[in-house]
Amino acid sequence: MDVLWLLLGGGLLYVGGELLVGNAIKLARNLGLSPMIIGLTVVSLGTSAPELAASLAAVYSGAPDVAIGNVIGSNIANIGLILGAAAILRPMVTTTRFIKREIPFLVAVSLFLCFVVWSGSVGRVEGVLLLCLLVLFLAYLLRYGDGESAEVEDDFAEEFDVAVSPVWKAVLGTLLGVVTLVLGAEAFVEGAVGLARIFGVSERVIGLTLVAFGTSLPELASSLVAAARKQADIVVGNVVGSNIFNIVTVLGLTAVLKPFSFESAGLDLDLGVMIGFVGLAWVTLYTGLRVSRTEGIVMVLLYLTYIAVLFI
Repeated sequence: MDVLWLLLGGGLLYVGGELLVGNAIKLARNLGLSPMIIGLTVVSLGTSAPELAASLAAVYSGAPDVAIGNVIGSNIANIGLILGAAAILRPMVTTTRFIKREIPFLVAVSLFLCFVVWSGSVGRVEGVLLLCLLVLFLAYLLRYGDGESAEVEDDFAEEFDVAVSPVWKAVLGTLLGVVTLVLGAEAFVEGAVGLARIFGVSERVIGLTLVAFGTSLPELASSLVAAARKQADIVVGNVVGSNIFNIVTVLGLTAVLKPFSFESAGLDLDLGVMIGFVGLAWVTLYTGLRVSRTEGIVMVLLYLTYIAVLFI
């Protein structure tokens, strides 16, 4: 039964994420936002919605270790699995200026995350601080997000310049996506926690692996499609932006709504791996604005090694 809940929840998370992102893009176009700004803000926020739904469901169902594991594990998967797999499919070569602005912010909020969770709990004060960082980041993107090269803006326009539709349809579709995400998150977490108890695996490991992978499916699907279309700028922007939003939005909002404590044993390894992947992304993207196929293979192998270590 737990497997059925897991499959049902995963399917609903994917469908809900697609509904939310697609209709949020239409709403943003109605507000007159440019495709570039939509790609950097609305899409990255939308693809973090499954993580938010799953983390909230985990905290409210009494499984906080799943929630914190989901945030850290999703950020590890975004770089190690998603960026790595996309680079294997097609090497990532980007010319975007925003990457050199976002990468240092990702490093900063990742280090701040280590400080926040070090005590084994996340309270409302920390949640508010994280949400303040979200506001600052969004304001920065809205102020400086445009102004990229014509090639980069064309990529974002091709992907996100959708036709303006009636507002009521976009609002209805967005609400439907939210409801689907909530239902999917509850089912997915129920199945994941049930499996963890059956097989004697800790909820932290389930959050870092199974739940993190399930909630990262929207990013994985969209990134592979974008890589196949030679839209490296969109892939990189999606991965970096999603990692930032996972920390400041998912963890921040979850803590504000319901402060929680979790088991800190093993957290040093997880945070170290996350910081290591962020550092790897910084070296490859900030310095050369590219991720080669070889670097993609290394990322995926490192991710699989980490997963194996967790279960061993």
